[in-house]
Amino acid sequence: MAFDNPLAAEIWSGKYRFAQPDGAGDGSVEATWARVAEAIARAESPKLRRAWRERFEDALGDFQFLPAGRILAGAGTARTVTLFNCFVMGAIPDDLEGIFRHVQEAAVTMQQGGGVGMDFSTIRPSGAPVRGVGADASGPLSFMDVWDSMCRTILSAGQRRGAMMGCLRIDHPDIEAFIDAKRDGARLRNFNLSVLVTDAFLETLERDGEWPLVFDGVVHRTVRAADLWRRLMQGTYDCAEPGVIFIDRVNARNNLAHCETITASNPCGEQMLPPYGACLLGSINLARLVPAPFEPGAELDEDRLAALTRTAVRFLDNVIDVSRYPLPAQEAEAKAKRRIGLGVTGLADALIFCGVPYGGERSAELTRRWLEVIKREAYRASAELAAEKGAFPLYDPVMLETPNLKGLDPETRELIARHGLRNGCLTSIAPTGTTSLLAGNVSSGIEPVFAFAYTRKVRQPDGSSREEAVEDYALAVWKRLHGQAEPPADIFVTAQTLTPADHLRIQAAAQEVVDSSISKTVNCPEDIAFDAFSDVYLDGWRRGCKGLTTYRPNAVTGSVLSVAPAKPEPPAPTPAPLPPRPESLEGATYKVRWPHSAHAVYVTINDEGEGDERRPFEIFVNSKNMEHYAWTLALTRMISAVFRRGGDVSFVAEELKAVFDPQGGAWLAGRYVPSLPAAIGGILERHLGRAGPVCDPVEAPPAAPPATAEAAAAPRAVCPRCGGTGLVRKEGCDTCFDCGYSKCG
Repeated sequence: MAFDNPLAAEIWSGKYRFAQPDGAGDGSVEATWARVAEAIARAESPKLRRAWRERFEDALGDFQFLPAGRILAGAGTARTVTLFNCFVMGAIPDDLEGIFRHVQEAAVTMQQGGGVGMDFSTIRPSGAPVRGVGADASGPLSFMDVWDSMCRTILSAGQRRGAMMGCLRIDHPDIEAFIDAKRDGARLRNFNLSVLVTDAFLETLERDGEWPLVFDGVVHRTVRAADLWRRLMQGTYDCAEPGVIFIDRVNARNNLAHCETITASNPCGEQMLPPYGACLLGSINLARLVPAPFEPGAELDEDRLAALTRTAVRFLDNVIDVSRYPLPAQEAEAKAKRRIGLGVTGLADALIFCGVPYGGERSAELTRRWLEVIKREAYRASAELAAEKGAFPLYDPVMLETPNLKGLDPETRELIARHGLRNGCLTSIAPTGTTSLLAGNVSSGIEPVFAFAYTRKVRQPDGSSREEAVEDYALAVWKRLHGQAEPPADIFVTAQTLTPADHLRIQAAAQEVVDSSISKTVNCPEDIAFDAFSDVYLDGWRRGCKGLTTYRPNAVTGSVLSVAPAKPEPPAPTPAPLPPRPESLEGATYKVRWPHSAHAVYVTINDEGEGDERRPFEIFVNSKNMEHYAWTLALTRMISAVFRRGGDVSFVAEELKAVFDPQGGAWLAGRYVPSLPAAIGGILERHLGRAGPVCDPVEAPPAAPPATAEAAAAPRAVCPRCGGTGLVRKEGCDTCFDCGYSKCG
């Protein structure tokens, strides 16, 4: 089949097409569907295998059912990868050996393609005594830095960087530092962060009480609940993180509460899982199920939706048996509970096809109705699978009294009572950024459309670029049916036109009938008042959501949703010339013995001004080792230019300290330094008086030419792969409309 747009074809070729060195592999997307269907049908008995292969292939056809990317890329390829998208790692022990064992487990999991979530609440707080060694603990955030460093070096499944979620309970003594962590623009960049908020905290907040911060039964101190909540809200208002997980609600509404306690979330928040919990994902494309789009009385084909749901449940259940697992504990957990995460994509486009604008009451009613069909058919299919293949090993009839199962119709409950269930949990709504682009740029998950049309720059082999138009699937269908007639503005609404209440209305409607959770971002305008922003979270709690993530353009992350300005931007001012260098300057030279270099490195920082007005004016880096000459010369000229322009230059130290050398760092003065540039950043930080001295100045600086380079341009939110500005943040993930790059975390 022909792809709906060139971007879809490029994504298929770059991310999901199986290609072997000899040129064999998937010759078309149909071949990809056939490969995946064949691989997943191997879990069936030989006499049923052919029939189910054909049904799976039919469901995959025309992008009706979209298995998650790990399945599309890995099934039937014999690659050593997992087909599961997400895991929560085991409970982290509060000892050094156990902590680093879990770092290794996370690395192995990400190397095979799985995103990971961790609860760091089990690590003692900063300053707590470490018995036996006469030292104080460094706290969970210091160990999160280790995970973050590890993640930088793991190229997940050969295609993308690993994604991580870090969670901390609202009563942990280090919760304030955790809330503020993302204010440092260079720290924990490979993590999404979420605070585990308990019912007890919300009750204390309601009565304006004092809240104890506790570890291992010991109260370290108390804070006013309202002050802590305000700090959390201010953090996400300013930095878009941390998110919030209502952890007691998650556990209270868990189908498997009789045999597990959920402790953390996967990187995008749609799967809250127990230790070593695993979940695989797939989505039904609602945009393909409206047979007469834009016609009066257009409706979604609920019979086709029901049939796809039943096929998808069996498909995902089979994946549990054919997938590899990074760790034995993950395999044991997955097969004991057989958890799957069936969801949807294309909701906003399906609503448009039915003439219903996203965000209103009617759209919430249809969302609830369509997801209710999926819930009913998923549980019936799982009960019938249990009759055929056996219930999951930890099934218990007590599950019928859990909130999700109590809401089922009597016929489905009777079926479960007779046969049990094949799967402990069945539905969730995951981010579908790249697979939605693959399916013709349908709206992703249950998100609204971010932009109906945009221009994409395509780089050519000779380095030039050409531009091509990319359209949302609904707009492309409208044009196919109505030519260039203007689409109705009251139906073609975008994320920019919606209020936070509109977003919450859809998320809450979906959560009523989804047994796990939902990955969704509540977009807020940049100028939203802080109190109104804070109310979004409490409103989400009252509406029954299990967690919330918001996004408001801010100074830390920028505005990654790029839309054309209403009027031309004014030209950038011409930079002022750099001030001339005085004849003589005073400063200090620091000596660094870098273990990977045969010769010492000397860092000279010269200042101007007197007393409290002294500030860095230039920096030189010199060594007899010429291996570093080119990059150190370039680096010092650029940094010197920044110094000479004035203002707060402390960010330079932070940027340098965030540089990690893939060949490994070194231990300097009892502290691990991830690279030589990071060591230079540490010296600059100490020179600015922001940290205690580690190395002494030497007597005289080596000679070096003055810096004259112009300052670098201000950082922008751009795609790390292609450098374009078509980067959109949605569902906790960054997706580039220019090249198809996608990264969660």
